[in-house]
Amino acid sequence: MSTSALSFGSAARLYDSIRPTYPVRAVAWAVGAKPVRVLDLGAGTGLLTGVLRAVGHEVIAVEPDEHMRAVAAERHPGTQVLAGSAEDIPLPDESVHAVVVGQAYHWFTPQDALPQIHRVLRKDGVFAAMWNIRDNRTPWVASLSGIVGDEGYGLQSAWQYGPVTPWFTEPERGLVEHTVTVPTDRLIDLVRSRSSYLTADAAEQARLDREIGELAATDPALTGRDSVEMPYRTCVYRMRRA
Repeated sequence: MSTSALSFGSAARLYDSIRPTYPVRAVAWAVGAKPVRVLDLGAGTGLLTGVLRAVGHEVIAVEPDEHMRAVAAERHPGTQVLAGSAEDIPLPDESVHAVVVGQAYHWFTPQDALPQIHRVLRKDGVFAAMWNIRDNRTPWVASLSGIVGDEGYGLQSAWQYGPVTPWFTEPERGLVEHTVTVPTDRLIDLVRSRSSYLTADAAEQARLDREIGELAATDPALTGRDSVEMPYRTCVYRMRRA
């Protein structure tokens, strides 16, 4: 796991307050509607954990960053929130029905993570990685991405992270569109919760602050509005234990 993956801890509460959650339809497509035991791997502050719990799943959250874990434990009392990583999962063999990863798989080292995920899954288990991706088909969102960089990783077209065999079947892609209400004056907080901002130098952070402020003040879709609907496409890749 890269050091950038651990950069979020310093902004754990900001991250938790501004990052989008995941639509129930995406979670249902990933793991099904029947309540099962689910591992939320790289759980962060528990945004995906909350959705899984709300629809009835039993959830174990595993997260390497202690600050993110603390927020997850606070948000979800009664949920096991464990220290660990995708490359070293602190669970017994065949102990969960599903493993889900929200907004984190790109930080994993697949050659180490995939055998571990396979190990903790039951024989009929499912593994699903999902990402909330800003929908750049909306002009002001495209302008925002022009400032901060795209976050799609090419995932809306195809799986980007190499072979998953012999551990899993070929990934199947699902796509769910949804919107999240964001206060216009907090668009900069959305940017400040990104690893690229957290690891940038002061000059780059100042540029982002300035340009996001200018966008909010001048774009006709944003100016004078207290909040805006941020469109997302949640991209889910589901695979079965081989």
